[in-house]
Amino acid sequence: MTLSVTIEHQHGGFSLDTRFECSAGVTALFGRSGTGKTTLVNAIAGLIHPRKGSIVFDGETLFDSQRDIYVRAGRRRFGYVFQEGRLFPHLTVRQNLLYSHWFDRALYSATEFSHMVELLGIGELLQRQPAQLSGGEKQRVAIGRALLAKPRLLLLDEPLASLDAERKHEILRYLKLLRDETRIPMIYVSHAVEEVLELADEVVLLAAGRVVANGSVEAVMGRPDLRPASGLFEGGAVIETHVTGVDLDDGLATLGFEGGTLSVGNFDARAGERVRVRIRAREVSIALERPQHISIQNILRGKIIQVDMPHGSSVNVSIAVGAATLRARITKRSARQLALAPGMQVYALIKAISLDRSGGLA
Repeated sequence: MTLSVTIEHQHGGFSLDTRFECSAGVTALFGRSGTGKTTLVNAIAGLIHPRKGSIVFDGETLFDSQRDIYVRAGRRRFGYVFQEGRLFPHLTVRQNLLYSHWFDRALYSATEFSHMVELLGIGELLQRQPAQLSGGEKQRVAIGRALLAKPRLLLLDEPLASLDAERKHEILRYLKLLRDETRIPMIYVSHAVEEVLELADEVVLLAAGRVVANGSVEAVMGRPDLRPASGLFEGGAVIETHVTGVDLDDGLATLGFEGGTLSVGNFDARAGERVRVRIRAREVSIALERPQHISIQNILRGKIIQVDMPHGSSVNVSIAVGAATLRARITKRSARQLALAPGMQVYALIKAISLDRSGGLA
């Protein structure tokens, strides 16, 4: 699957001018509120007619202003999950799920319906009305309804925005199950770092209606220079790891990656599980020699590959640890005292309690 988007659109005083490509998996449209994420996903869905440009999905042209091509939303066969679910209030959960079946009875079988109900854990809700559901339950039903329409692409516009932390965790768990089992490509709109890190494979970062970065989660979310564009996350590193052990007594998990191992606290995981871990630049300290008798659990040997000297009192140091690149933000005074320079062998020090767990990977 390949989606290619090159569009310009004007809405009131807001201007959207975006160009990006993405492939199969989950692509996050990420950025501050008001950066054009919803306008962009609505253009992909066919809900708005852009002023100029083109949208091509899997070789099929859905929109081309020069050739006067515009495929309407219903013919694009894309599923759409809105922030608030938008279930039909007069229908039961079962009837909402069966909505697409009324238009095409050959769309899915009873077995497929049962499997989707089981996958989303909504079997006990089938006879209820939407008014009797919690916010998380409504979103699960909305996701099931969209998927049972057999979409070629699933669009989700901030589906967790109106939910509390517990419900968000619940829906994210189901979205990961769907990502891994159905393999339906998704465009996921969000301004929440944790959602992007946990679910996405690729990121399109938007700022003021423009794409300022497009690439893998690890590449985009770790770039310290993009913080002004997003305003919502601090630079650092996103590392793919797997759980090699869990110490229930100490409440620590051991994660392995090519550059070594990490100990992580307050970590709900199973041995063998693949996870992403986010390491903030401000949580990484640097030593020239391996320290002894220290409380910090994570001491990783690496080589400095870059030292950036931005304006202000801090310095950004990039350190290669295996195939991963850690980033440390330290004071200019510290960098000067240690005489840090590319090529130096150093030790990166990271507190176990400072690491963020971010969900399983496909």
